[in-house]
Amino acid sequence: MRNSLNVINKDLELICCNLNKEFEYLSRRKVLITGGAGFLGYYLVQVLLHWNTKVDKTRQINVTVYDNFIRGVPHWLTTIEKNNENIKLIRHDITHPLPGDIDDFHFIIHAASIASPTYYRMYPIETMDANVNGLRILLDYCLRQKEKNKNIEGFLFFSSSEIYGDPTPENIPTPETYFGHVSCTGPRACYDESKRYAETLCVNFAMKYNLPIKIARPFNNYGPGLKITDRRVLPDFARDVFNGRDIVLLSDGSATRTFCYIADAITGYYKVLIKGKNGEAYNIGTEEPEISILEIAEKVVSLSKSLFNYKGKVVYNVSADKDYLTHNPNRRCPVITKARNDLGYAPAVSLDEGLKRTFIWYNDNRKAEDA
Repeated sequence: MRNSLNVINKDLELICCNLNKEFEYLSRRKVLITGGAGFLGYYLVQVLLHWNTKVDKTRQINVTVYDNFIRGVPHWLTTIEKNNENIKLIRHDITHPLPGDIDDFHFIIHAASIASPTYYRMYPIETMDANVNGLRILLDYCLRQKEKNKNIEGFLFFSSSEIYGDPTPENIPTPETYFGHVSCTGPRACYDESKRYAETLCVNFAMKYNLPIKIARPFNNYGPGLKITDRRVLPDFARDVFNGRDIVLLSDGSATRTFCYIADAITGYYKVLIKGKNGEAYNIGTEEPEISILEIAEKVVSLSKSLFNYKGKVVYNVSADKDYLTHNPNRRCPVITKARNDLGYAPAVSLDEGLKRTFIWYNDNRKAEDA
């Protein structure tokens, strides 16, 4: 476990270094993170508490996590709670009415959603409920706080690069101004369209009620915290590696993506929360390299051979799921000029370095509940 802890500490130090001014702004504030037990929550939560260790008590940030904990409370969260007075874990399904004794929060991060295609297709209604009904409940809370002169200082909604669907060639790399090319009835629509409608809710609440609501559009984040059971491409590759199997591609591997390491992504998200303009969306990811699924599989093979004496290779198969590739974007690559210019966002962890940190972490986290 020492190697993975070194990776996490290195990442948390990097994020804190890049967000010193933003975290100073969060000092003495109460922050609510919904879905804090998930992939993004892994670092969203830990980095605030890590920052608290660097400052005196009068400047520390108070963190509350809402999660339905449907798979239990993760060990990392229970460990943190036992050893830290600045975190509170509350079992709550965000699609239900908020607790009657809810605190007066200064900042809210809404990260409660199913994001893995395998799982949101298994639970389409629940996915839509979290993205739409859960969001509306939180926005109504923000409005009530404003009416009580207890104004929310910042609200971050996690949208998705999936709101762009499968962009036309002339719209890749994809800017925030692109309206999208998305099916409203296909097998991925429960996620794509609920995120799109949720953005509309955010924009209209921001404009009509002058609320500080900001939107982040993640592009293919990966790294520690993304469970090996998640069923996205890199966790699938890790499962193959650590089970001594060949890496299996269920496509021809030609689809391309840019992959953004989680430490860079979390830096971007907090910058959106603090510096983003009200009612606006920001692509958070990296512009390069745009790499095919086959190429990243080959990188994983090479890395795993050097780190773990892996003997496997890349092989091809066909998914038993007939809709596995339906409406799967052929390319996914962002324009991040807006985040660079408006927020000072500057992703810096290379793909090779990010993959190395990720697979060191997976080596110590080979078992996990279904995501």
